[in-house]
Amino acid sequence: MSKKSKEKKNLKSSILVLLLIAILLIASTYAWFTANRIVTISSLNVQVEAQNGLQISTDAVEWKAVISNEDIATGYAGHKNQVPTVMEPVSTAGEDDSAGRLRMFYGLVNPDDDGDYALTATEETTEQAGDNGKYIAFDIFFKADTAMDIDLTAESSVTSAAAEKGLQNATRVAFLVLGHGGADTDATTAQGWNTREDLAIWEPNAGSHTTVAAASANSTYYGGATTVQGGAVDQTPITYYGVKAAITTPIKLSKVNSNSPDTTYFTQMTGLHSTNEAMTPVEGILSLEAGITKVRVYMWVEGQDVDCDNSASGSDITFDVQFEAPEDIGG
Repeated sequence: MSKKSKEKKNLKSSILVLLLIAILLIASTYAWFTANRIVTISSLNVQVEAQNGLQISTDAVEWKAVISNEDIATGYAGHKNQVPTVMEPVSTAGEDDSAGRLRMFYGLVNPDDDGDYALTATEETTEQAGDNGKYIAFDIFFKADTAMDIDLTAESSVTSAAAEKGLQNATRVAFLVLGHGGADTDATTAQGWNTREDLAIWEPNAGSHTTVAAASANSTYYGGATTVQGGAVDQTPITYYGVKAAITTPIKLSKVNSNSPDTTYFTQMTGLHSTNEAMTPVEGILSLEAGITKVRVYMWVEGQDVDCDNSASGSDITFDVQFEAPEDIGG
């Protein structure tokens, strides 16, 4: 399917996905927390709106113009929509498993035999409905009358009331496309799709860093080169390495967050949709075929991000995600 014309300026149709999550971080050293590890979610407000030939659902049965928190909690029989009451940092290299889930790894940081902080990691193998887990994940279904590419608009953002602490700079949102079929596909079939067709990971505030995070980046990511400024909001994103395998023998944080970590356990993250604090639209972040498309949404605090450090404690985070569809939807 061809990408929609870059000349498209005025969009008269939109899918509006507004995901508001207030997260209170009780505690968070440079990349990965070393103190109390609880991140409390005080509220989750979700509004999903579709217009002019676009419909949305949490079960592929009841198609709506707007879906709510209650819809996500209800889901469908056997769904695995998890919205935990507490969160902890995890990391992913963007790989998926045979069950249609992103492979997420939960890291723990403790002193090693030399007294240095070192990382171990275990894979999160279960996603369950309810307030379980260390990150947010839920399914949505789109129904479109025609094939289209959807943009992430300039209204999208991840912000914090305590912006100076910088936790909003360590967040990620992923959209994992798990299948599509014709408009007459029965709900049970659509619900059962779990084969990866596409993945888009959004890295918001990618050019913003606190003074503490910048100092860490300069000493561990860039070998002492002064390349990252604390407080700047439009720098080039720092390349990081997502965890891709369980770490049973502790690895020093100085090796975890470096230019060349062990590729047995880490993969350099490329192809991210990185945006700075001054958000600009991301064109074609998702492609929908005519008919029904299943997408699993992930939201997490990325432990491998340099901004995931103790200085970010006490932050509130709001995720605000908005999609727009082509102007010619619905004819």
